[in-house]
Amino acid sequence: MKIAVVLGTRPEIIKMAPIIDEIVNRGIDLCLIHTGQHYDKEMSDNFFRDLEIPSPDYNIHVGSGSHGKQTGLMMKGIEEVLMDEKPDIVLVQGDTNAVLAGALVASKLHIAVGHVEAGLRSFDMTMPEEINRRACDIVSTMYFIPTEESAINLLAEGFSRKNLFITGNTVVDACFRHLEIARKRGFEEKSLADLDIGNMDNILTLTMHRAENVDDKSRVTNIIGALKELNQMNIIFPIHPRTKNTLQNFGLFDELNNLNHVHIIKPLGYLDFLQLTAKSSLILTDSGGLQEEAITLDVPALTLRYNTERPETVTAGGNILVGSDKDVILENANKILNDEEFAEKMRNAPNPYGQGNSAEKTVDAIQKYYDEGLLNIEAPEDIMASFERKMALIKEDITVKEFEEKNNALIHMVFDGQKMFFPNDELNINEMCVTYDIYE
Repeated sequence: MKIAVVLGTRPEIIKMAPIIDEIVNRGIDLCLIHTGQHYDKEMSDNFFRDLEIPSPDYNIHVGSGSHGKQTGLMMKGIEEVLMDEKPDIVLVQGDTNAVLAGALVASKLHIAVGHVEAGLRSFDMTMPEEINRRACDIVSTMYFIPTEESAINLLAEGFSRKNLFITGNTVVDACFRHLEIARKRGFEEKSLADLDIGNMDNILTLTMHRAENVDDKSRVTNIIGALKELNQMNIIFPIHPRTKNTLQNFGLFDELNNLNHVHIIKPLGYLDFLQLTAKSSLILTDSGGLQEEAITLDVPALTLRYNTERPETVTAGGNILVGSDKDVILENANKILNDEEFAEKMRNAPNPYGQGNSAEKTVDAIQKYYDEGLLNIEAPEDIMASFERKMALIKEDITVKEFEEKNNALIHMVFDGQKMFFPNDELNINEMCVTYDIYE
């Protein structure tokens, strides 16, 4: 078996590192393709080295550019590699342009696509990430899904549960793996060493980069207003260059930078940032990935957005959506700081993304599909004679697997009147409403 992995951005490299480990440790043939969309080859190679994973076999060097230009160049480069390497499956992770390009190219070459972190939905089609993840799911063969909630999103869109694998999220594997590497190295960024982070209390780590926040003067003014009043906290703000430029254009940068309790520093490397996150009392962010890392590292998070494709972090109790509302930000931040019972409850929120064995589950599923010949994509020889979709209230003591075998059916959705359930084989569906297909 040969597995190709397409990577484009640092978050993809970070989250795929545990899966790459698992592939290499099992002696499976690995083809690593880096689109090179964010940084030059030297920086990229250093990042792979820092995370102790193999350097890419191919670097396409697409650089920055518009969505169309970038995706087109990626598709051209990835197609050339896949036609030469002929992998059994191509793995893509998340929702970047590299995910879209890799999935489209592989599927058109009749190569199986495995989507890691499938099924996430913000239901906001103005987000390019939402378009990428939805398009990728349309052409994928295997779906490696972080939570049952994300699996239900795919069931509702009509995907077969037979191809859905709830593995947890590799962010958990990655956090544990990379924090160990980071602590061996210590802080490498001088600004963190100068601030003596190791002995600092009440750290609030702030990240803010999304256009809906930083490009909206009203929103960003409200957020800064809240930061001003959180003067009992040490606010560490690794600022993105674009965010800095926007704040300067709005005349807000100096106002924020002059606050004694706010420490604006340049962007951090991943390993330094992971240590900072672990040391924080509170995270204030509009990042998607940081919501996952925070709950994994038992750090309460307040998210500067009005929606999230990680709703399970909110449901679990480790994350609160505060938008850009100054009063809501202050209310929740102060509660975390001053109400120990409330803060402890957020810190102890159950991690919806698993216990750190997502990579193992993912490669197990791929190996099983390969052994059973299910990665082979071929035109069907037998055309389905008939197809019937039904809904029924089940009135017998029977599991999903037993019902499907008895009725030659495939169950899609299970509903108990209050909650949707993922139809695991062992789930007893007595007194539940199900939708299912019958094949003849």
